[in-house]
Amino acid sequence: MTKNIKSLTLSALFLALGFILPMLTGQIPVLGKALLPMHLPIFLCALICGWKYATVIGFFLPLLRSLLFSVPVMYPTAIAVAFEMAAYGIITGILYAHLPKRPILSVYLAMLPAMLVGRAVRLLAEVLLLGFKGNPFVWRAFFVSTILNASPGILLQLLIVPAVMLVLKRANHKI
Repeated sequence: MTKNIKSLTLSALFLALGFILPMLTGQIPVLGKALLPMHLPIFLCALICGWKYATVIGFFLPLLRSLLFSVPVMYPTAIAVAFEMAAYGIITGILYAHLPKRPILSVYLAMLPAMLVGRAVRLLAEVLLLGFKGNPFVWRAFFVSTILNASPGILLQLLIVPAVMLVLKRANHKI
């Protein structure tokens, strides 16, 4: 199987996971907002398939979920999250591609800057989107929702994604 077909197929799998994982926490919205289940497939896609695939999947996943399930709410949340997750895909994929392949260290060195940049991108997107409608941007609400309440999801990402990559490395999967 050529690399492009393999990456395209895996990207479709990650898109499907992005639809399915949030459904596991859908009955308890607070849990979903805390665990950030849509983010896991984007980080894995960036590390396994590369930045181009992860950027596209990351951008369209929240928009498609909003259109199909009305979660997250399209304006401003899904639009802002689309830019955030696209940033995760770009930054994680590019950094990981250029780092020496040390299973755990390379993953962290790619993910941590992406998490910071992604949240900054979301901040900018929300400020702009809310400004277009004349709504005030509330810094405290942004901090609480994207950092404080999301800290269990951030921790989960930092535990699960490197673990999956380590398992793939040990299984002799070319990543």
